[in-house]
Amino acid sequence: MSLSTRDNEKIDAIIAILKQCKSVLFITGAGISADSGLPTYRGIGGLYNDKTTDEGIPIEDAISGRMMQTNPTLVWKHIHQIEAACRGAKFNRGHEVIAEMEKSFDRLWTLTQNIDGFHRDAGSKNLIDIHGDIHQLICTGCGRRSRVKDFSSLKIPPYCPDCSALIRPEVVLFGEMLPFQKCQLLAAELQTGFDIIFSVGTTSVFPYIAQPVIEAKYRRIPTVEINPGQTQVSSAVDIKIAAGAAESLDAIWKRY
Repeated sequence: MSLSTRDNEKIDAIIAILKQCKSVLFITGAGISADSGLPTYRGIGGLYNDKTTDEGIPIEDAISGRMMQTNPTLVWKHIHQIEAACRGAKFNRGHEVIAEMEKSFDRLWTLTQNIDGFHRDAGSKNLIDIHGDIHQLICTGCGRRSRVKDFSSLKIPPYCPDCSALIRPEVVLFGEMLPFQKCQLLAAELQTGFDIIFSVGTTSVFPYIAQPVIEAKYRRIPTVEINPGQTQVSSAVDIKIAAGAAESLDAIWKRY
């Protein structure tokens, strides 16, 4: 799908603002990974659309911190499904553009809800992956960490070779708290402030995802949303491009 004439006019306006900016915040969701072939619909990692799993329980229960403690086999079954949906996929032009832009501005940060690791793979350094990375595993006993890109050889559930304790991915499961250090980092960067904020491919249903955009509106900081659909922040942003993330970001960067 090509950008409309109106969208191209909006891109010109975005570029004019960007040329005056030294600091940029990108807030990204599952939509930015859609061009990589990953699903954007409901659930952790954007995998589940139905309210219940094959076991007939809510997905919020099946992939929860509580269930990881009581029935890790069930949780890992669904984690395997999430990883399988990501397997073989890689970052796309949207991720690349953000990584390239990071090198061209005094300060550029990316806050992502995605657990696919694509921003890091594309080269982003200033990254707050607030929900974690599914490929990063940690032992619940000794804290041993490992990075595994393909879960097909993992046992369900996997156990630590050093201490035999349960291994889990370093992601925020349903019912768990956001990681304290990442929240601190986000708060510090927001306190420092940004000259422009982009919301890309996210419905912004979580308060900590929508709030930076809402606060920017009241502080008269320019805001941009790139999303084909209407979201929680669509009515608040200054400029909305109702198109795909990769196409829109590539057009902005090529003409910058």
